Amino acid sequence: MLFRQMKLILILRHAKSSWKETGISDHSRPLNRRGKKDAPRMGQVLFEEDLVPDIILSSTARRARDTSGMVAESSGFEGDIHYLESFYHAWPSDYLDALRNLSGDIKIAMIVGHNPGVETLLEMLTGEDERLPTAALALIQLPIDNWSQLTDGAEGELLNLWLPRTLLE
Repeated sequence: MLFRQMKLILILRHAKSSWKETGISDHSRPLNRRGKKDAPRMGQVLFEEDLVPDIILSSTARRARDTSGMVAESSGFEGDIHYLESFYHAWPSDYLDALRNLSGDIKIAMIVGHNPGVETLLEMLTGEDERLPTAALALIQLPIDNWSQLTDGAEGELLNLWLPRTLLE
């Protein structure tokens, strides 16, 4: 009998960014006060749920880099965060391409990105039409043994969706 080892994807939309600073590019926008509070809270969720990822893949945008760093620190993640330019304004295919190249020993992968790409990716992988506000975290189980098997019709299951506004302080 074959034992199927499921893969898990954590999809995290970057935390809330600031629009206060004028004259900076969209790519350089920092987190605002709420974003700086929400990002560590989502990392705590990962720690409490025993879902600390094996790898974190993040957009290079400052708000995504800051979010992934805070989540990594508060979750106890000890690996390197991989920053990918292709995740800035990414299409679902950009996320899938990066995930397909992961090593087979990685069980839990986290991506940190932007809308509309992350919402579309979630729908593509699960068939669920869920809104992902800033700092929302989705957990998807995929019926694959190896990341190279990941397709846009993977028939994954949305196991949980955490929204910062619904978490207790």
